[in-house]
Amino acid sequence: MRPVNVFAKAPGGEIEQLRGELQGRWRQAARAVMVLLSLHGLPPSQIAELLDCHPATVRRWISRFNREGLAGLADRPRSGRPALGGRRLARRITALLERPGPWTLPRIRRCLGWPQVSPRTLYRRVRLVARLTGLPRGAVVLAEDETHLNLLPHVRASWTLRGARPQVLTPGTNRKVTVLGAIEMTTGAWVYRLGRRCAADFIALLDQVLRAFPRAPAIVVICDNDSIHHARKITAYLEKHPRLELLYGARYSPHDNPAERIWAALKNYVANTAVSWPSRLRQIHSFFRARSPDQMLATAAPWTSPWLPPGYEQNFWNAA
Repeated sequence: MRPVNVFAKAPGGEIEQLRGELQGRWRQAARAVMVLLSLHGLPPSQIAELLDCHPATVRRWISRFNREGLAGLADRPRSGRPALGGRRLARRITALLERPGPWTLPRIRRCLGWPQVSPRTLYRRVRLVARLTGLPRGAVVLAEDETHLNLLPHVRASWTLRGARPQVLTPGTNRKVTVLGAIEMTTGAWVYRLGRRCAADFIALLDQVLRAFPRAPAIVVICDNDSIHHARKITAYLEKHPRLELLYGARYSPHDNPAERIWAALKNYVANTAVSWPSRLRQIHSFFRARSPDQMLATAAPWTSPWLPPGYEQNFWNAA
């Protein structure tokens, strides 16, 4: 006589390894499962919950299957350096660390199904997740980055009449300013300054951050591995301000930093404009002053970033 019901039972590490395989070498089979579940009437949100992925991912693969058949489930060629982890990896690391046990880096890597990141990158991910989950109540987390803007116009694609060639003037000699900015990860509060790419201006930005959040018991600023963030002046400054802490993101992962999307919107705002140097600086200030914190957070929040709170997501399921 067969049992009434049978449930899968396995250690937590093996379950995480199974999930890692579905998102790794078995990912094409997981896409086929999405299609089969959709044929049985399950909505994308429920399929995404079952397979531990985003609903936009399910809709994208179903849409490709409808257009191209089985061939649409295969990987397409990708340009550039592959992405190193993402929000999904951070969520899986968080789930592992919530379980009791002596978690070492080799054991975490094995339970995650040997993700395609280096041990050093995984170490940074684990350290980032462990620190952010252990912050006191009322703590503030910001993502920081820098970009450069020139006096000469940033040329971007634009609409024009057929047969007419658009002209973008280039007045004067070129000049450059560095924009340093940090966005708070839950409210969208934006702190920025114009200056140079140096440790002194980065310290000035940190001063602005401390003044902007005077009651926060801890302020964590996530930044990249630029040399100015590791300068001796920065180390001495952090020793004098115990409320402030710097965390460094994974190397070669600009897609993780929400501030990168703000720079893209800023450069699109000033593109194809020939102005004087004071007017260029006014353009930068007007871009930030005309946007509310919610608008800044919506600009900075794709679903790929592991640093942002749930609910701030963009739908890329129609993208190629």
